[in-house]
Amino acid sequence: MTVTSRRNSASIRIGPGLSTTAGGTDRKLPKVRILRLVLVALFLLLLAGTAQPSAWAQPGRAAGPQGAPLPQGQNRNGMHIYIWAGLKSHSEGQHDYPQFLADWSKLLTERGAVVDGALHSPSSADLEHADVVVVYKGDAAYLSDSDKAALEAFVKRGGGLVSLHDSLCGPDPAYFAALVGGAKKHGEVNFTLDAPIHYSVVDRSDPIMKDMSDITISDEAFFTLTWAKDPAVHVLATAEIPPTRSAGDHKGEVVPQIWTYEHTVPGGQPARAFVWMQGHTYANFANNQIQRTLLRGIAWAGKKPVDELVNYVAPPRPVRPGTPPPPGKGK
Repeated sequence: MTVTSRRNSASIRIGPGLSTTAGGTDRKLPKVRILRLVLVALFLLLLAGTAQPSAWAQPGRAAGPQGAPLPQGQNRNGMHIYIWAGLKSHSEGQHDYPQFLADWSKLLTERGAVVDGALHSPSSADLEHADVVVVYKGDAAYLSDSDKAALEAFVKRGGGLVSLHDSLCGPDPAYFAALVGGAKKHGEVNFTLDAPIHYSVVDRSDPIMKDMSDITISDEAFFTLTWAKDPAVHVLATAEIPPTRSAGDHKGEVVPQIWTYEHTVPGGQPARAFVWMQGHTYANFANNQIQRTLLRGIAWAGKKPVDELVNYVAPPRPVRPGTPPPPGKGK
């Protein structure tokens, strides 16, 4: 360090490329260093702007609620589905609502959806980003005032509903029919109990029914329903009520069992509902024809391409560094 004296100022040389004077600081960073910093900054900006989010969310990559990382493998661009399930009822293998929540949250995620759900009715916050609500809960049409407010607001903005089996059962079938097209009153004998249910596909041209044929399954059918009238439902498949003890004089009646419903709440956006009235026997959810029909019905109700869930193919899972190649490869 050197100190020199001049007539108007004193200069202190601190080190190479930097000096101070009584009149202020004179910074003389080498031009090469400045240029290098600028280039690095531009490269980082370019990298951030062009990076595309992978469907395989990596740990630490914040994208979920409160910045939490998404589950690995979740398609962050997929349709948002909320599963409204309930506690199990009936005998073994029947009305297994919790198992549906477990199985179908996994299945729908594998099919490219973003899935949420619970064993209770969804709140307004739960429905904020949902495209469609899939309801598989006994007597789900028993709704509190807050439940109704959340569901009505969701439908008013164009949200979709999918009702499975006895979800459409409640104290006021006219109210729930206005949401999904048809409903049945709790406490009435309007069910067959376990019986062979033979489907007759009514509209084979509807893309939802692309893989559905006139099959017979062991399940349960409903009758004596309350129907929406303006607009009416679009029937996709019917069943003839079998002669069970509970069917009584209704045996032989032909009743819609699968349908779609499109309507608009006053002041709202067009909304859709898809209904499959079976699901009494849980194993039927694994039937390939039924499963593909449900996947298409869910996508349709959510206003997505009808084959979006059926045809989704996940991108290849990224290979972790150090993972040995599969047998027969990498040689």
